[in-house]
Amino acid sequence: MVRGDAVQFDDGGVADGVEDGIVNHGALQFCDIVSEIAKDYAFHRRISTALCYHERYQIETTAGCMVFTKINNTPFPDALEAEAIGLKWLRKLLPADVVSVPEVYAVDDTQMKMQQIDAVGQWSDQKAKLLAEGLAAMHRMPQPYYGFEESNYIGLNPQYNQRHCSWGEFFLGERLQVQVSMIEDKEKHRYCEISLGHMGQCLTDYLNEHCSHPSLVHGDLWRGNCLLDAERVWLIDPAVYFADREVDIAMTEFFGGFPSAFIEAYNRHFPLSSEYENKRDIYNLYHALNHYNLFGDSYWGECERGFDAINRL
Repeated sequence: MVRGDAVQFDDGGVADGVEDGIVNHGALQFCDIVSEIAKDYAFHRRISTALCYHERYQIETTAGCMVFTKINNTPFPDALEAEAIGLKWLRKLLPADVVSVPEVYAVDDTQMKMQQIDAVGQWSDQKAKLLAEGLAAMHRMPQPYYGFEESNYIGLNPQYNQRHCSWGEFFLGERLQVQVSMIEDKEKHRYCEISLGHMGQCLTDYLNEHCSHPSLVHGDLWRGNCLLDAERVWLIDPAVYFADREVDIAMTEFFGGFPSAFIEAYNRHFPLSSEYENKRDIYNLYHALNHYNLFGDSYWGECERGFDAINRL
């Protein structure tokens, strides 16, 4: 991964594989290849699905239908199977007439064959409102515990989902402390450990007080994981678990890029808590630490912002 210019789509979006100016040149080469292939299929000159990290992609026709094959080049043999489980849960709980999720046809430890999305659309207020309505409907459904039936992945790091009855204990132990344990810089590691050691119980109590119930969350809801066709919004690349639903909304603000109509509409369907703005920075600390561990110092400022929010409790 190297620093570089972000790749802009025609609606102003940034290609997945580009995070805060970090460009995966393998992904860019793939963009060029698929753009040429797309001409033969009379597709729009726009990449029709997400590109990320070291994974490769293939597009093929089967019985006249386009099938998207995602190749697993991660270090984790079960990465695609975990993703398929997440997609299955989203398809089960999201209202299908509001938000779409691609169907998985087959998956193993090497590849996943799934529904191809012709992502030629652009954001509009109507699509933002549909996404908000669909997420609110899914988030309203109470789940039995915090965590998930199995662990999965957040980018190229493992995401542990041991079951908890306490949301605060889950977020502290399964999210923040796990990421802190990965920090190699001794000074930064000590700073994080001291902060969580001093404020851990306060944070746990605060989060328990301001979370109504466990909800299924997408878990990695940044703009690159929302694809748009001519009429619909599609969600891809989930890192699902049962959590405070506001982790999803917080993630939409981590990189930004969603229309303002999204949060406005979500608030109408399922009002955010009075503590959301402070919780947003705390919840995004998880993603900041994950990105710091994956990509380095350019994300440390976001980590400090999250710890400042905790220290204000």
